[in-house]
Formats: sequence, structure tokens, C-alpha cells
Amino acid sequence: MSRAAVPGLPSRHPIGGQLPALYADDDFAQRFTAGLDTVLASVFSTLDNLPAYLDPRVAPLDFVGWLASWVGAADDPQWPLELRREAVARAVELHRWRGTRRGLVERLRLTLGVHADVTGDGGAVWSRTAGTALPPEPPGEVVVRVWPGRDPRVAEGRVREIVRALCPVHVACRVEFLPGPPAEEEEEER
Repeated sequence: MSRAAVPGLPSRHPIGGQLPALYADDDFAQRFTAGLDTVLASVFSTLDNLPAYLDPRVAPLDFVGWLASWVGAADDPQWPLELRREAVARAVELHRWRGTRRGLVERLRLTLGVHADVTGDGGAVWSRTAGTALPPEPPGEVVVRVWPGRDPRVAEGRVREIVRALCPVHVACRVEFLPGPPAEEEEEER
């Protein structure tokens, strides 16, 4: 991740032109400062463009991985560049939704390009009335239904890996793979 010595990059602030008049005609001083200009040109260029380096939508490719490490984003060098950029740009939003249905569905869609539907609540029950009897034991299982999206094949191992990482530890998660979107009658049953 070096921006040093970019060939032919001119300095926007040449040092030789800023020297006192005494050194304006001094060949050694001009050559010496031109050498410094070569070194500093990439530094000035980086500083002048710093906002672009910190924006994952326009940052140089080698900075995208670095930005991903800053925000804890999933970053796979084998993903297409636009997908890597979107994962970094949406990292904070995805962290906010981690452990929820929406977070799981969005993460699967973003990273693997699959569609998903999550049913079940993981067994969370509460009451507004103090001292009431405990409710019956909920099933406590979350079912994640996955079907192809942008790619006709679904990487089942990767789906299971992401579901395992994003489902809360105390919740049993089951993954079902469907050839297409669930039928209407299945939707109504839930």
C-alpha cells in the first residue's frame, strides 16, 4: 500500500520555485529540490485526495481491503470489486442489524447474492405483567430458507457458515435450500 515514487507525477508545490531569489539560478539547489519534489509529490497527491482514499466507493483497490479492516467488514479478495466496495460502505449498517432477521437476510444477499427468508423467533418471550406464569416453551428454532439470486448456484457451505456466524449462539438455526422463491401457500402458513 505504497504511493511512493509514482513515475512522472509532478509536484503541485515545487520547492525550487519557493526558494529565495539567491537560489533561483543555483543549479545545485534546483536539482536538489527537484529530487525532493519527486519524493514529496506522491505525499502531496495523497493528502490532496484524502477524502477519496477514505470513501470505499472511489478508493484505490488496495485501500478497500484496508478500509474493510477499519470497519470490520467482510472482505474477500475474490469478490468482484463493486461487491467489495459495497460491503465496506454498508458495514456499519450491517453491524447495526447483526443478530436480526434483517441483518442475516441482507448479509446473505450482499455477500453471496442469494435471497433468503427467516422464520421463527429463536424463543424470545416476554410479558408486561410482573409475576405471571411462565409461557410454554417456544420451539426456539429459526429456519432460514435460501434460494438463488444473482447466481443460479447457491454455495451451501458458505451460506451455512454465514448463518452459523450471524445467528445468536443460544438459537438453533436450520437452513433450507429452495430452487426458487417460496410458494404463496407456504408464505400464508407462516
